[in-house]
Amino acid sequence: MAVYSSLLAPGLHKEPSFIDLLLHPLRQWFDAIEVRDAQFARWLCRMIPAQCPFERDIKLFGHTLFHIPPMCKLNPLYEQFVGLRFRALCFLADECGEDVSAYC
Repeated sequence: MAVYSSLLAPGLHKEPSFIDLLLHPLRQWFDAIEVRDAQFARWLCRMIPAQCPFERDIKLFGHTLFHIPPMCKLNPLYEQFVGLRFRALCFLADECGEDVSAYC
């Protein structure tokens, strides 16, 4: 029951899915990664994109035919990757004093 309560947001009474239970340890592991090395932080910022690379407008003769929405949110670990990238950017900016505009 302790695993269930840690997966639920306050006020929600829905039991987590089987996938949520399987991914919970992996999510905790990603959330626990500490960025303490500038080279590792730069690597993370290069490897984790700032925005979804799949999102785009399909145009023909200057007219938008359709829009492909960002598919990154379909990734069950999306929030953990975004958080890890943010921690890496903060480390580079705050601890190393680097200009992180190249990664944005």
